[in-house]
Amino acid sequence: MEKPAAEILKEFSKVNPYEMSEKSPAKLTNLGISSPHLLVDGNWKGTKNYKWVIDPMNGEKFIEMPNTNEEELKEFADSLRKVPKTGLHNPLKNTERYVMYGEISRKVCELLNKKEILEHFAKLIQRVVPKHWDQCVGEVKVVRAFFANFSGDSVRFLAQTEAYPGDHDGQRPTSYRWPLGAVAVVSPFNFPLEIPGMQMMGALYMGNKVIVKANSKTTIVMEEFVRLLAYCGMPLTDCDLIHCAGNSFEKIYTMCSIKMTQFTGSSEVAESLAKLTSGRVRLEDAGFDWKILGPDVAKMNLDYIAWQCDQDAYALTGQKCASQSFLLVHSNLAKTDFYEKIKAQAAKRNLEDLSIGPILSFKNAKLEEHRKFIESLEGHKILFGGKALTGHKIPECYGAWEPTAYFVPFKHFFNPELFPKLIEEIFAPVQIVTEYDDSDMEKILEIFEKIPLHLTAAIVSNDLVFRTKILAHTSNGTTYAGYRARTTGAPQNHWFGPAGDIRSAGIGTAEAIRLVWSVHREIVYDELPECKSWTCLLYTSDAADDSLRVDLGGRRIIKKKKKK
Repeated sequence: MEKPAAEILKEFSKVNPYEMSEKSPAKLTNLGISSPHLLVDGNWKGTKNYKWVIDPMNGEKFIEMPNTNEEELKEFADSLRKVPKTGLHNPLKNTERYVMYGEISRKVCELLNKKEILEHFAKLIQRVVPKHWDQCVGEVKVVRAFFANFSGDSVRFLAQTEAYPGDHDGQRPTSYRWPLGAVAVVSPFNFPLEIPGMQMMGALYMGNKVIVKANSKTTIVMEEFVRLLAYCGMPLTDCDLIHCAGNSFEKIYTMCSIKMTQFTGSSEVAESLAKLTSGRVRLEDAGFDWKILGPDVAKMNLDYIAWQCDQDAYALTGQKCASQSFLLVHSNLAKTDFYEKIKAQAAKRNLEDLSIGPILSFKNAKLEEHRKFIESLEGHKILFGGKALTGHKIPECYGAWEPTAYFVPFKHFFNPELFPKLIEEIFAPVQIVTEYDDSDMEKILEIFEKIPLHLTAAIVSNDLVFRTKILAHTSNGTTYAGYRARTTGAPQNHWFGPAGDIRSAGIGTAEAIRLVWSVHREIVYDELPECKSWTCLLYTSDAADDSLRVDLGGRRIIKKKKKK
């Protein structure tokens, strides 16, 4: 008989997201210490000191979180030092673990198909990152689909080996995907299950041991997720979970060798981490994500285009790394009521259903400073918004801002003093709008060339010539093109990640997992007895030398026979 979901929840879960409050803060009972705990080397452990996480909707203390100190950090370093550089499994060692993770993935997918368990995680997400219920449920569904994709034999297929013929009988060059050993995931607040969860699983699938440092505001979601994984059969010794501030976690890099860190978050922190790790990073950093509406859009369904623009700019209160920051509108569209349509969509957003909510990384003072900068520009317009939200209990340490669109004349983007400020990513419900006409195409490409970050972009046009021109001269890692193009959307069914940087990370797909969490290892098997001409000189260059009769592969010098 199938076990009821409510009973399963009782067996793995240690928090009730519906009841967390200052009167009833989140706690764990197995050790009698407040939640969340630390997972170190397979054991749940508390810390000497704790700190409060406050409810972003009302400022109440509702989660007590370990404040890991340097002495306690040593336990994590000791755990990571035990990891061999060949990983916990690889194509030649402990291969049954590929099968094990395929089965774990199947079980996780099965449990997340249960309504009560799916909604448990969705509500927990909503409590720490207040966003619309559909956004929360959607995040869990993406993770569920990811586990469905990597159930059964799919994990072992990630480590598929490729062999090809050698130079002679018995030689067989063979390509393997090899783990790194001890690795780390450092993740942001905005998708507290999807980003750290999927990156963590990619690391585990490929044979690494991973330490996870989620954002302090939302780290409780990852603890619940690890407990679910353990319930489904994951050995707790395969990962470490740490709850601490970012500057505390940085110290672990001086205590042990972490072979690679996958970081998702701001570009400023990404560069700092790259220096700290001597470049051993894979980054999905922030982006000033743009959308351009082509000359043919005026003939399309403007209600749909406006709805998608609203979703891209303001869903999750503009706190997606792929949020639409910059909208370029063709002049023929500007003559319609398009701006009014976006304004009408944005006006529907409210705190009651959390279609607009707290801004967890910016205070209102920063947003007011940005508005004053816009107001200093000749010809600017506040299309809508530009003000703080009122009538709420969101604490002052967070921002609360109306969905906002500022119009900035096209000419200002060519002022070298203004440009850096104009393309600053504001992780909030704020976008900049400008207009262009057909004669501005080369100038538009000049703007795109100067934007330093290349995460997402959208080219809303079915005009093949227009679209191809822009696609050919831009480098955004995830670019949507066509009538329904958007900037947001990081599902499990396609690559999502930046481009234009050798350190770029991807998420969700088999290709992304292989790229981020493994390296190429070549083993050349050479097994049969030597040939008769084994005394020939081996030639190490691939350049052919006719005078010496080198074969086309450049492998062996064949000396000319002297004529008798």
